[in-house]
Amino acid sequence: MLDKLSSALKKGFEKIAGAIFLDKKTIDAVVKELQRALIQADVNVMLVKELGDKIKAEAENEKIKGIERKEHLTKVLHDEILNLLGKEKHELKIDKNKQTKIMLIGLYGAGKTTTCSKLAAYYSKRGHKTAILGLDVHRPAASEQLEQLGKQNKIQTFTEKNEKSAIKIYEKYKKDLEAYDLVIIDTAGRHSLDNELVNEIKQLTDEIKPDYKLLTIQADIGQAAKTQASEFKKVADINGVIITRMDSTAKAGGALTACAETNSPVYFIGTGEKPNDFESFNPESFISRMLGLGDLEGLLEKVQSAIDEKSQKRLKTKLEEGEFDLRDLQEQLKNMSGMGSMSKMLEMIPGFGKAKDKIPENLLGVQEEKIKKWQHAINSMTEEEIKNPEILEKQTSRMARIARGSGTTTSDIRQLIKQYKLLKEMTSGGDLSNMDMSQGLNQKQMQKLAKKFGKKMRM
Repeated sequence: MLDKLSSALKKGFEKIAGAIFLDKKTIDAVVKELQRALIQADVNVMLVKELGDKIKAEAENEKIKGIERKEHLTKVLHDEILNLLGKEKHELKIDKNKQTKIMLIGLYGAGKTTTCSKLAAYYSKRGHKTAILGLDVHRPAASEQLEQLGKQNKIQTFTEKNEKSAIKIYEKYKKDLEAYDLVIIDTAGRHSLDNELVNEIKQLTDEIKPDYKLLTIQADIGQAAKTQASEFKKVADINGVIITRMDSTAKAGGALTACAETNSPVYFIGTGEKPNDFESFNPESFISRMLGLGDLEGLLEKVQSAIDEKSQKRLKTKLEEGEFDLRDLQEQLKNMSGMGSMSKMLEMIPGFGKAKDKIPENLLGVQEEKIKKWQHAINSMTEEEIKNPEILEKQTSRMARIARGSGTTTSDIRQLIKQYKLLKEMTSGGDLSNMDMSQGLNQKQMQKLAKKFGKKMRM
């Protein structure tokens, strides 16, 4: 995600921090490299020029002396990039005690239907009773796609395949929807924002009265996002934007900064194909991740997205009672897989962002493959072995049988048991069982666990 811009930012901060004297030559080199990266990320040329001019002007400020100049310039560089991305995090106000309706609108190909399911899963994992309403009556197979995505994410979906009136579909399910505190509404798109689409949005808005109308835009349209955001804001009075396909384009910087230009806050970004490749957009954390400084808040959010509240509470109870077995470990391994690639997670851990670049990509792939093997091994075990994996070390013939049945090796199974025993040690000592898992681990708790068990944990 924006690798060239990330690299330029890192180099810029390092050059400023490492310079003995911040002369014109050093500043010009930093600004030039940053401007090139921003333009490659499809950020508006005028915005790029303004940013460069501001940094140069601050560098020439004679009132700032010595080491203060480095600190000041570092802050200016950070703040100007932050301004480009939208300054602050914006959050939807969702209350479990009253119903909230979120309507997704946008043009064809923006990924509204997929985003509906991701948004619904995001809030469902946070304890909201969530439903999806399908009102795209124009695109063939839209209702089937929505139903399939709803089943995958265990979200109740209301669709009507043969009805061509979106209003009638809403009226049919209006009573049923009252049972949910959050309703995500999928609408039809068009190739352009024509009168037909505008009229349909207005009719649905008048009838449904959504609390939020969010425009879905794909990142690969770059600066064209400015036109879309401006036009939809004018005719449809949108509250904000969700940007999809952030992982697959160099133009993402253009889409992000274009939305900030129009004062259309970006609430969420889609970062991949999986249901959990979806996160709230926080400009400050985004910059931190690009600088290789990690994003702990984003990581904890991914944990919450991968594990719903009920699963968290069930796990906490088992930890407290000392009943953690391989089936529970398998569930956690599945949740890890749902959080995305090892590479993505590493760059979100403070202190690991820069180290990640030194780890061979194939090695990260090996770790992900190992987790898959462990899952297969557990599936080949008997219930007795799952409940009491210690017996595998006493009866190695069992280990050989499991290896044959799961396409793994006895070495893989020994590593699995080693990780299981380590987790057992952690939980029996109260390090995890006394923590509120429903809220994720805070930075202090993660550091405590890392210090105590870091040397022992080897994937």
